[in-house]
Amino acid sequence: MKGKKILLGITGSIAAYKAIYLVRLLIKSGAEVKVIMTPSAKDFVSSLTLSTLSHNPVLIDLFDEQSWANHVMLGRWADVMLIAPLSCNTLSKMAHGQCDNLLLATYLSSTCPVVIAPAMDEDMWHHPATKKNLATLESFGNTIIPVGKGELASGLHGEGRMAEPEAIIDFLSSHFFLTQPLKDKKALVTAGPTYEAIDPVRFIGNHSTGKMGIAIAKELQRRGADVSLVLGPVANDFSANGIKLEKVTSAEEMYNVCQRIFKEADLAVMSAAVADYTPVKKADQKIKKSETSLKLELTKTKDILKSLGAIKTDKQVLVGFALETTNEKEYALQKLNSKNADMIVLNSMNDAGAGFGHDTNKITIFQKGGKEYQFETKAKDEVAKDIVDTIINSYYA
Repeated sequence: MKGKKILLGITGSIAAYKAIYLVRLLIKSGAEVKVIMTPSAKDFVSSLTLSTLSHNPVLIDLFDEQSWANHVMLGRWADVMLIAPLSCNTLSKMAHGQCDNLLLATYLSSTCPVVIAPAMDEDMWHHPATKKNLATLESFGNTIIPVGKGELASGLHGEGRMAEPEAIIDFLSSHFFLTQPLKDKKALVTAGPTYEAIDPVRFIGNHSTGKMGIAIAKELQRRGADVSLVLGPVANDFSANGIKLEKVTSAEEMYNVCQRIFKEADLAVMSAAVADYTPVKKADQKIKKSETSLKLELTKTKDILKSLGAIKTDKQVLVGFALETTNEKEYALQKLNSKNADMIVLNSMNDAGAGFGHDTNKITIFQKGGKEYQFETKAKDEVAKDIVDTIINSYYA
C-alpha cells in the first residue's frame, strides 16, 4: 500500500465510526488518503478527527463561498476510490446515477476502480431492492467487499455489518496492489499439534494453537499460491476461504497426508508441532485409575520433515521449523542439514512473546548456504509476511 492514493468516501451509517480506524490503518500502511463525507455522515463521525488522521482536509460540500471541490480531479487522483461504509441510501443513489452531493459527483466522474463496503441492518441487506442495486453496481464494474455477520445497530444478530478495517485493508492489498509471485505455485503447509492416543479419552500432545501455520497459509494464498493446509487438532475455528483444508489428529495421519500432497507441491512449510513419540500400545477402552503408577512405552513417530527432504527435488522448496530452549542456533543449523531443508525458522522459548499460545512470535531464519535473517517480535500475521517474503526473495524473485 506504500505510496498508493486512496480516496475514502464515508456515508451516513453508524458504521462510520470504523472509518477512523480504517484511515489510521491506511496511513500506517503507507497510503496517501483523502476523505469525502456525505452531509449525513457528519452526524456519525467528526471531520476534524478524520482530517487529523489523514493529514488532509475532509471534503463535504461540492462548493462553498470561497471555492469548489474539483470532483473530476479527485476521481483521477486516486488509485482506488473506497466507499466505506456505504449506506443503503447512497447505494440506491449510486445505482440510479443521482448526483446531489460531492461524494456522488466524484463517484460518477471517477476513472479509478471503485470499491464499496456496504453497511446496513439485516432486513435492509436482504431486501430485493438492495440486491438489485448491488447487482447494478457490479455491472458497472464496481467491486463489493462482502458484509460481515454479527451484532447490528438494531440489536439484532445477522448479516449486514461492514467488513472490519483490517479485512478491508487486506482486500485492497490482495485485489489491487499486492503482486502475486507465487501464482500457479502449489504450497503445502502444516499447522497445529498432533495428539497421540493413549486410550479413547487420553492423549499425548502439546500447546500448539496452529496460529503461526494458519497465518503462513493465508499469506501464501495472498501471494497467489494454491495452498493445502494440513491442520492438527486446534481450538480456533479456521475458515478455509479457498485454502484446501485437511484435518488430522495423529502424527501418522499428518505424515500420510503430507506424503501424498508433497509430490505435487512446489513448496512446503512444515510449521506443525508434531509429536516426537507415540504410545506403542493404544488401549481400546479407557484405562481405569487402579494402580499407583502407570507405565507408557513410547516409540518415535515418523519424521515428516526428514521424509520430505529425502524425496525433495531441486525444483521444490522445503521449509522447516525448530522450537528450541537451549543451543538454539546450533540445533537449528543441525536440523537444516540433517533434514535436507532449504530453510529453518527458529523459535526460542527463551524469547518473550514467542512460542506456543502467543499472538506474537520472534524468529530467526537460517537458509542453506549460510544466510541468516533475524526479526524482532511481531504479530504472527506480520511474522508470516516475513517468512513468505524471505521465501519469495530467495527462490521466486
